[in-house]
Amino acid sequence: MPLLSVLICRTGPAVIKSSFLPHTRQCLARSGTDRQLTIARYSRNARNNTRTESFAPRETIVPTEVQGIVVESGYIDPSKIWRSLLFTAAFSTGSFIGVSIWEYETIRSRAMQALRSKLSVNWFKERMKHQRQEMEQWRKDLTGWWNKLSPGERIFAPICALNVIVYGLWRIPSLAPTMVKYFASNPAAKAVCWPMFLSTFSHYSLFHILANMYVLHSFSHAAVATLGREQFLGVYLSAGVIASFASHVFKTVTRQPGLSLGASGAIMGILAYVCSQYPDTQLSILFLPMYTFSAGAAIKVIMGIDLAGVLLGWRIFDHAAHLGGALFGLFWCHFGSQNVWPLREYFVGYWHELRGPPKK
Repeated sequence: MPLLSVLICRTGPAVIKSSFLPHTRQCLARSGTDRQLTIARYSRNARNNTRTESFAPRETIVPTEVQGIVVESGYIDPSKIWRSLLFTAAFSTGSFIGVSIWEYETIRSRAMQALRSKLSVNWFKERMKHQRQEMEQWRKDLTGWWNKLSPGERIFAPICALNVIVYGLWRIPSLAPTMVKYFASNPAAKAVCWPMFLSTFSHYSLFHILANMYVLHSFSHAAVATLGREQFLGVYLSAGVIASFASHVFKTVTRQPGLSLGASGAIMGILAYVCSQYPDTQLSILFLPMYTFSAGAAIKVIMGIDLAGVLLGWRIFDHAAHLGGALFGLFWCHFGSQNVWPLREYFVGYWHELRGPPKK
């Protein structure tokens, strides 16, 4: 088993140049009754309101400008939790349905290729006649490289590529408002649902993406070997969104809005699954290979640190997201893989009827 990285982090507000800390409410008032701000009007009306609010009132929303980017902050609508919950349930279900169709189509394609080869010995030769005689060298090299990859590396490569692309988009100043809006999860923002998913492919700092991709690469081989690429992808995507949902719940309950981004919620799901599935596997810390420990002990320590971060209110990382992803990984290891994943056969049966018999 490859070395375990020192840090597995889905960053909270403090990571993006420390300026993404949209927790300070700006209460400004201008002289003159015709130019009073909404906050001032609300402060006057709130004294006559006898109903006790458990969360910051809606009228106290104050967009905070950070490096020229407006970040919605100050108020978290508790009703948005239901939107987040519905999106999490729908997205996770859709992810597993999607990978089930992918698995079915892969098997169907292989079966049809084998059938066509038996029906017509010259089928492959006839097909080759219609192709160019010379093959592009880059295509040969790419195919050869891809075939040399392990199953885990084949699923890791596109995930890593997406993360690198999004990291590059953060470097384009003109795209900064769009990145903050859609690629950073913030329960106080108007756009709540899709950022829960897109933020799992988003990294702002180079160290952040390197650490997360290293850990994902280290554990993807064992996870794909056990789960298969389709089930692995379903677990990875679902764990990422569930981690975002856990972060939303924590921020709403504690009334602490802020931006979060990073793949570590999804990675924690894979890490927790592998460490629970193979608890006796020996791991070591990067740059300290002489110290080894069991995978079972490692996940307990990591989850213990994140639990302490949630209870003590640490703001270094998004500990709630880490914990949510890890809990889903444990759930999938002990229950989901044996009881939930086999249920896909019912849906695949309907999909098979919808597709109809294969064409010869």
